[in-house]
Amino acid sequence: MTEMNSSRPYLVRALYEWILDNQCTPYLLVNAEYRDTAVPAGFVEDGQIVLNLSPSAVRQLDMDNDRICFDGRFGGVAQQVWIPVGAVMAIYARENGQGMVFELEPSSPPPEDGPGEDEVRESAPARPEGRPSLKVVK
Repeated sequence: MTEMNSSRPYLVRALYEWILDNQCTPYLLVNAEYRDTAVPAGFVEDGQIVLNLSPSAVRQLDMDNDRICFDGRFGGVAQQVWIPVGAVMAIYARENGQGMVFELEPSSPPPEDGPGEDEVRESAPARPEGRPSLKVVK
C-alpha cells in the first residue's frame, strides 16, 4: 500500500478559496508553539493565534505542501509570518464559522545534534492539555 502525503495542505488551500469565493473572510487558527512557527508573539493567547488571511490583510501569501507564509501588519508593524502546515488547527470563515478543524500533529523531533531530551524538557514551556478550542472572533 502506498503511503500518501498529508491531505491538510490541500484542504487548507481548497477551503481558503471556497471561503473567498463566498465573499467571506478566511481565518486561520494556528498552534503558535508548534516547531518552526514564526508568528507575532504579542498576539498569541493560550499558545494559539488567529490570523486573518484575506487578500486585503496579507501580502505575498504563499501556501504550499509544507508551509504557509505571508507578510502582514500587526499593531502597525510589518512582520513576516511562517506557519508549518502541521501547526494549522483550523481554517474557517469569520462571518459564519464554517470551515474545518484539524487534529493536532506532533512537531518533528529535534535534530540529532540538538539539545538532549532532558534539556528540551527543562526549557520547553508547559503545553496546554486537552483538545484545542475555537473562539468566536467578532
